[in-house]
Amino acid sequence: MPEFLRVVLLGIIEGITEFLPISSTGHLLVAEHWLGERSEMFNVVIQAGAILAVVLIYRQRLWQLATHFQQPENRDYALKLIVAFLITGTLGFAMTKLGFKLKDDVTPIAWAFVIGGLWMIAAEHFAAKLRDSSTITWKVAILVGLAQVVAAIFPGTSRSAATIFVAMLAGASNRAAATEFAFLVGIPTMFAASAYELLKAMKASAGHEDWSALALGFVVSTVVAFVAVKWLLGFIRTHRFTPFALYRIALGAALLLLMPAGA
Repeated sequence: MPEFLRVVLLGIIEGITEFLPISSTGHLLVAEHWLGERSEMFNVVIQAGAILAVVLIYRQRLWQLATHFQQPENRDYALKLIVAFLITGTLGFAMTKLGFKLKDDVTPIAWAFVIGGLWMIAAEHFAAKLRDSSTITWKVAILVGLAQVVAAIFPGTSRSAATIFVAMLAGASNRAAATEFAFLVGIPTMFAASAYELLKAMKASAGHEDWSALALGFVVSTVVAFVAVKWLLGFIRTHRFTPFALYRIALGAALLLLMPAGA
């Protein structure tokens, strides 16, 4: 397979899976078993492309929070975003220093797909019994921050799935409200993580990188993520997350069945 096509495929996979509740890390690790392993810098750059897409989609909301911070409701919402980010950043940095690292074995990722899918079905079932609420409480903010740490430790968990459903179960039962908060808090979290990893990768292998491949992957990821997130935000207004849960379970089961055959 031509190199540029490998780059495009990985950019597409990242763009589709980064914010959909199906785990971008898990999909990329699995894809690299067939498309070839990429450098950490490459993975960080295409992730940054997906984050940029979400910034563009939520640009008006972000501008409102920044320019109307003095308004009580905006200040309260922004402070909760900051607290959730600080919880993730502090605990995530501590985990990194303690030596917690993601494993790139397919089998645990496959189990994470299956367990995560079952968790999504159960979580949405119980969230549907709660009173519809779009309010982001301090409880929601704190638990979302903790959920991001858990998702970072276990590949295949999905940061968006963990944060969205924790938010829904913690009181923000409205799917759109929970998704917006999860995506907005993910912007500084993922930009910070990407910047940290990028600095490390540049020190280790900047002279060995194919910069044209990085640029192509970044652009593809940005465009695809923009389309995927716009579609998702429209989809969840009238649909549950059940199709994503079933997809996770089916993919995980398929991987588990293929593993004994050497896949």
